[in-house]
Amino acid sequence: MQTQQEIARRFLEQAYRQQLSGAVESAIKLYRAALEMHPTAEGHRQLASAYSQQGRYEDAVDECMSALELNPEYGEAYNDLGVYLMAMDCYESAITWLEKAIALPDYANRAEAYLNLARAYQHFGQTFKVLQTLREAWQRERDLRALNAYQLLLGSLN
Repeated sequence: MQTQQEIARRFLEQAYRQQLSGAVESAIKLYRAALEMHPTAEGHRQLASAYSQQGRYEDAVDECMSALELNPEYGEAYNDLGVYLMAMDCYESAITWLEKAIALPDYANRAEAYLNLARAYQHFGQTFKVLQTLREAWQRERDLRALNAYQLLLGSLN
């Protein structure tokens, strides 16, 4: 007999496949069912992603906050929260959350947060901060996208 946690995990996997196939509403129902059985930070983040596909950014932000309540060290939720806030034109708030993602010691996808932070700074026309952020992403994370963006921006200033 399967535990609630195992059933919830299967629902999350099915929801993810549904979301990838474009059946977002079906995925949302499965994510919710999984979270009712066994709430996880990952499940809330995945539900946030589905909401964002529908343009439901406020709901996506709420789900990221729920993920962070369950796991305050979940870097992906901080990064995604920043992205959804930018989609809502809340760039100053986004910067705060993206900086928190970057500061997490065990965040494996820190380069994404750097790139998103550079986008937020670009929104405000803060070219020096954009360059600084991209350079830092290259130096710390060895992310080639950051290096390329840094070089392109630097070249456009000459």
